[in-house]
Amino acid sequence: MSFTAEWLELRAPADAAARDPALRAAAAEHLGRDGVALDLGCGPGAACRALPEAAGWRLVDADARLLALATARCPGAETVRADLADLAPLPFRDARLVTAFALLDLAGEAWLEALAGRVAAAGAGLYAPLCYDGTIAWDPPLPEDAAIVAAFNAHQRRDKGLGPALGPEAATVMARAMAARGYRVRLAPSPWRLGPQQDALHRSLVAGIAEAAAEAGARGAAGWAQARLAAIGSGCSVGHLDILALPAGASTQSKTTSESRP
Repeated sequence: MSFTAEWLELRAPADAAARDPALRAAAAEHLGRDGVALDLGCGPGAACRALPEAAGWRLVDADARLLALATARCPGAETVRADLADLAPLPFRDARLVTAFALLDLAGEAWLEALAGRVAAAGAGLYAPLCYDGTIAWDPPLPEDAAIVAAFNAHQRRDKGLGPALGPEAATVMARAMAARGYRVRLAPSPWRLGPQQDALHRSLVAGIAEAAAEAGARGAAGWAQARLAAIGSGCSVGHLDILALPAGASTQSKTTSESRP
């Protein structure tokens, strides 16, 4: 499992616009001014930018280049270069909040259960925004869209290094795992809404979807991509869910997103 810094930086503005503001605010409130955050799969530092309130960061990634970029955005952060497949040696100690941005849909059920156990054992909160939910829609639609998205979703369920990935089901499975451990869990939609101003991201997204769909056996993926790129100015929505899970005793002031009980 690896992503280029270029792709992660390209998607960063869309991610920032999509994240649910109420859940972000509640995560920041739980973190407080003196809390330490543990960021799993930190990439180039999206969590640091989203939660500048943290007093300290522990950044975990297997990619040395991404760790260096994240450290530049989080001066003084502790860095851990590690494969996320093995959660046992990772430093959950004293973390008030564990973050995992755009990560959970790449993982399998056993890994998500293990993560829930480590978070609960540490008494930390969990903030995991931008979990892909399986929905992609374009305006105007093409007849091939549904078949291509179905093939892409099948590809999303392949093993990415964290077990057979749950893809679109990951958010609800993680929510249930945290609720089963006595956590108060909240889910909120956080869709990308791409227009002409996100032309470069839109083009990269179409190319990536076509490649994955073709690998999953979809016929005509290349032709679909050409037709989609010819209409690149049209709108596109990519569905995601944000998750915030807090220990039962924690309190937050934000009330604008309702609590979910999976």
